[in-house]
Amino acid sequence: MFTSLKRAWAVALLVPVLLSCASYNKMMGTYYTQLQQHDYDKAQKTIEHNKIIKRNRNALLYNIELGNLYRLKNDYANSNRYFNRADAMYENNQKSLADVAVANLLNPMQQSYRGEDYEPYLLHFYKALNYFALNQPEEALVEARRISLTNNAQNNKYNNKDKRYVNDAFALNVQGMIYEAAGDINNAFIAYRNAADVYLNAANEYYGVTLPTQLQQDVLRTANLMGFNEQVDKYGKSFTAQTTLTDTNNIGELVLFIEEGIAPIKEEQDFILTATNDGLGSFNYVNGYGINSNFNFNYSNYGISETKLSSLRVFRLALPNYVVQYQQPQNISVGVNNVSYQPQLAQNINALAVNILKERFLNEMANALARQLTKKVVEKGTQLAAESIAKAADKKEDNKNADEAEKAKRQKEKEEKAKQVGQVAGLVMNLINTASEKADTRNWQSLPAFISYVRVPLQAGENNISIQHNGQTIPLKVVGKKGLQLQSIRL
Repeated sequence: MFTSLKRAWAVALLVPVLLSCASYNKMMGTYYTQLQQHDYDKAQKTIEHNKIIKRNRNALLYNIELGNLYRLKNDYANSNRYFNRADAMYENNQKSLADVAVANLLNPMQQSYRGEDYEPYLLHFYKALNYFALNQPEEALVEARRISLTNNAQNNKYNNKDKRYVNDAFALNVQGMIYEAAGDINNAFIAYRNAADVYLNAANEYYGVTLPTQLQQDVLRTANLMGFNEQVDKYGKSFTAQTTLTDTNNIGELVLFIEEGIAPIKEEQDFILTATNDGLGSFNYVNGYGINSNFNFNYSNYGISETKLSSLRVFRLALPNYVVQYQQPQNISVGVNNVSYQPQLAQNINALAVNILKERFLNEMANALARQLTKKVVEKGTQLAAESIAKAADKKEDNKNADEAEKAKRQKEKEEKAKQVGQVAGLVMNLINTASEKADTRNWQSLPAFISYVRVPLQAGENNISIQHNGQTIPLKVVGKKGLQLQSIRL
């Protein structure tokens, strides 16, 4: 028995080594630091030698990170090569049986990463910008159409619920710009209008972004170009900003997207759930604000019996929690041909990430609870199996010459020994289950915290553009030509 206990504790000491508790961000910390320092060559070497992100379960992250890295290096062809691989993975976004099993028996960090809800929209955005840079406007139009498909899938996923992230106003706004750049003013108006409606239906603020003045102008301008006078009147009454109906199609214009900061990172947060006296499935927990809250677990949806549920009274759940790294946008101005323009916030990834996670918090908790119940069943099964094996092994011993009293004594010793073996096996499994309880802390962390945009007129020929921020000036040269151009810059 003493030998068995020593082996059990040896396994227990190995568990933290086998199942690292480090978050995804910490395992990728050097890479993200190099990105923030704009040291893209070193970042590329780092990611290529990082064993964590090159594992099969992180294939999506590997491809979107490399796609983004090549984009920042202005290698747009290679950027879209990796982005297209990631896009195919987003499209094939089904959980495999192996993923379900490993998530239930270990933790969701061990299953294939399938992305946050907002990530595919940003993938379409970046791919479209890459295609414009490669002078492939038809391919950019494909991304505009795919924004609609992604939006439809998102609506279907949550059944158009008002209090869920079912539309992406930024992506719809970008869709309008892509159509306009291609000369399709009708579809540009529809996209701009759809984006504006998302804001208007949310009292002019959607996931930390106020309805941009530029978007209001684009809705009215394209409606006027199409002769949609009723739409001009309708939205003119809804909008509060000064608007213009000037046709800008015959002059050169630039929409410059300005990315700053780094997206929030995921860390693990522990929750202690305690069963209440209000019946099975009713639990108390303390939320992130120190407030005691109630959680009702619909255990029947997970095929869990009342008997299994009643065996748990107090337990720990590991859930993801976003930590904001870059608190607010800087004051930025864009100078073009001696005229200064003020960018407007278009996408707030801080607000998106934090609030979308809040929206699915109860679902995350329910999945974590179901995982704990599965582990308890495995733990109990391991204990009983070990007992059974120990009893079977002891039966092989020769008891023919022992009297009845001796046989009874030996039988009792065998049963006690088998019970102890089972307890040791259960202890080891409990330690493994406890150590393996881990939140999924993965996300596309090289994204910016904020994306702002500004629309400026261009003169024919070379235009000198300067981006002023934090006491620094970033120069940019753009050749003016008829129509609309889209570019981005990372601060």
